[in-house]
Amino acid sequence: MNRVEDLVKIKRNKRLDPKQREKQLQILLRHPEIAKFRHEHPQISDQLYRTSMSRLNQVVQERENCNRCEGLVSCSNIMTGHVPHLVAYNDMIDLQLKPCHYYRSIEEHNRRSKLIRSHHIPKDILQASFDTIEPNGERISVIEDAIQFCTQLANGQNPKGLYLYGPLGVGKSHIAGAIMNQLVQYDIDSYMFYVPELMREINDSIQDNTLQSKLDVLKKASVLIFDDIGAEFLSPWKRDEVLGAILQYRAAEGLPTIYTSNLDLEELEEHLAQTQKGGNDKAKAKRILERITHYVTPYYIEGQNWRKKLSKKT
Repeated sequence: MNRVEDLVKIKRNKRLDPKQREKQLQILLRHPEIAKFRHEHPQISDQLYRTSMSRLNQVVQERENCNRCEGLVSCSNIMTGHVPHLVAYNDMIDLQLKPCHYYRSIEEHNRRSKLIRSHHIPKDILQASFDTIEPNGERISVIEDAIQFCTQLANGQNPKGLYLYGPLGVGKSHIAGAIMNQLVQYDIDSYMFYVPELMREINDSIQDNTLQSKLDVLKKASVLIFDDIGAEFLSPWKRDEVLGAILQYRAAEGLPTIYTSNLDLEELEEHLAQTQKGGNDKAKAKRILERITHYVTPYYIEGQNWRKKLSKKT
């Protein structure tokens, strides 16, 4: 058989004399991809192969490009990231372009990335995984249960959400981020947002008439993650009509919610009871808290401040 270089050097040139064209055709027909196609379609005549030399040539050249390819950046095929395949169509020869494994890998990555919707979440948290969290004594139990939470969702079960609370910098948000990325592996979407920043943007949503669409996203996410709840200032309206409406919908639909906070549940209730004028609306705060406590398992996260540890290293 001719060397690969001989195959790749074949030129499309209609002015070649019949003998030269026939010689080129025979070289093309010996290429493994074309030989396989001929074996599978014995009804196709040699004459049809002669009139389809441009397609045969494209298959040979681009298949050899693929054999040498190291990624989409170096792809030299006519359609980047796609491999030509011969197809028989009504006793005719045509080409079908299919995405290569590099292209499929990037498409899958992009598709999975769209499953994660975040709002003002640091990059290191968005990239967190259970493999990157140090499983010290204080964290082992919550990590195991967080993994189980993901597995149960993947199996179609309806697990309770998680309420992760504890001192600043002990890794609560990283555990939530790891849950988010684990869910991607099961094609489950999630939405994680930094509560204080979102609440500041609620006012803008009212002004530009996007409040309802934003609330719909929060209500309907398969898994919703409130990062740092209790660090925000909530007016009674935001507490009752925004936070309350979101939690009421999710409770009714059986959609799990995850929280991270520096406050335990009792402290969160006190926080929610505070009003702008220094009052204390305990009844409404308790109503909101009931929509949290009945649907989560609380976990106290303790340990050293990892933010300080990392800052010292840098």
